[in-house]
Amino acid sequence: MAEEQTTKRNQASLDSIDASHFAPPRRAASSANTAEALHVCPACTSELVFPTDWAPADRTRWSVELRCPDCEWVGGGIYTQQVVDRFDEALDAGTEQLLDDLTTLARTNMEEQLERFTTALWADDILPEDF
Repeated sequence: MAEEQTTKRNQASLDSIDASHFAPPRRAASSANTAEALHVCPACTSELVFPTDWAPADRTRWSVELRCPDCEWVGGGIYTQQVVDRFDEALDAGTEQLLDDLTTLARTNMEEQLERFTTALWADDILPEDF
């Protein structure tokens, strides 16, 4: 009985997590915008493009190799410092979002574990031998 209630509570906790919050944002990318927004894939418009390699091309430009994890597109080119700086800002924002999502997920998991432990403790399902 207690196990069934715990299962129902765990399912309710999982149902309360909005999976769309963790989904990558999508938007249409025009070909003119692709060169300026390096984080947007020109093939599938995913905003998850990341650098696989980069090096200075000259004093004011960078050679950047790019990859899209959604469609496996690979590309790159030589970009101005301003374009690379905007790309770096987009990567930083993505990293922040991932860390926020990880914190939310870890907190939710910890709350579920605490609830299961408390339920088992009150039901006398935990004995000294368990430690």
